[in-house]
Amino acid sequence: MIDTYSVPLRDVVKDLKLQVVHAATDMDAVRLTVADLSRPGLQLAGYFDHFEPMRLQIMGNVEISYLAKLTSVERAITFDRLFSYKIPALLLARDASPYPECLEMARKHNITILSSKETTSNIVSAIIVYLSSAMSPRITRHGVLMEIYGEGILLTGESGIGKSEAAVELLKRGHRLIADDAVEIHRITGDALVGAAPELLRNYIELRGIGIVNVARLFGVGAVKEENKIDLVVDIVPWKTHQVYDRLGLEDQYMDILGVKVPMYTIPITPGRNLAVILEVAAMNNRQRKMGYNSAKEFTENIDRHFEQNMRTV
Repeated sequence: MIDTYSVPLRDVVKDLKLQVVHAATDMDAVRLTVADLSRPGLQLAGYFDHFEPMRLQIMGNVEISYLAKLTSVERAITFDRLFSYKIPALLLARDASPYPECLEMARKHNITILSSKETTSNIVSAIIVYLSSAMSPRITRHGVLMEIYGEGILLTGESGIGKSEAAVELLKRGHRLIADDAVEIHRITGDALVGAAPELLRNYIELRGIGIVNVARLFGVGAVKEENKIDLVVDIVPWKTHQVYDRLGLEDQYMDILGVKVPMYTIPITPGRNLAVILEVAAMNNRQRKMGYNSAKEFTENIDRHFEQNMRTV
């Protein structure tokens, strides 16, 4: 199930260090539902067709200088109409002071007024990046997420197959844990997925027979990471004698997560297989593939050339 997220206005103010010039009585209840904002230039001139009042509104030098040319009565009428749409908040860039008419109508319509010392372009970019990340589509998957040689590897497989045990062995080899048991995945751009652990499970790993282990305390803070891009999915399955497995690695497998096709390996395991070493090789091989080198294709091409040369000599 894909979750839909909104962001409390208070969180935006806190995380982006905005100043509250005037707080509406319901400011704590206001949530932003659109990962975008608007500069209401046309609205100040009286054009409200296609206006989207659910967006955070921001004013910079252009809007402030336009308002300066209006009379006090005209400014009051302009802000009265703008705030009547019950926007989430109005943000003034470049540490601009609100006009008295703006504060008067903000009190009348119970609208929050914010301020930032940043330039308009900088604060717009920061807010869009922040909201896009916070509201991105996300899903929770059962598995373990590790960073191995810089590659984000999502381990999947049935419960008890050995994902957490492999993670511990990888931790001993110097790799890092992002999440165990539950992985929160969200799409940050068109084809990029980032995984993290739920806050309550962060830094913990479960080992059957031992219990819950705090990885940061046992292996050091360098053994954990808050989030990481997911580059590869490794599905761990029990070995089946009569099952046919791809021995060359020519068959490209993918797992669809939030509409993104992530490369995937299916690794069958039997007692005695060193899963940690296999995962390290999988990570390095995936990195080589992203750089344009495919050892499986190179091997088959060498075989084909060998047979072609032998056929010519016959």
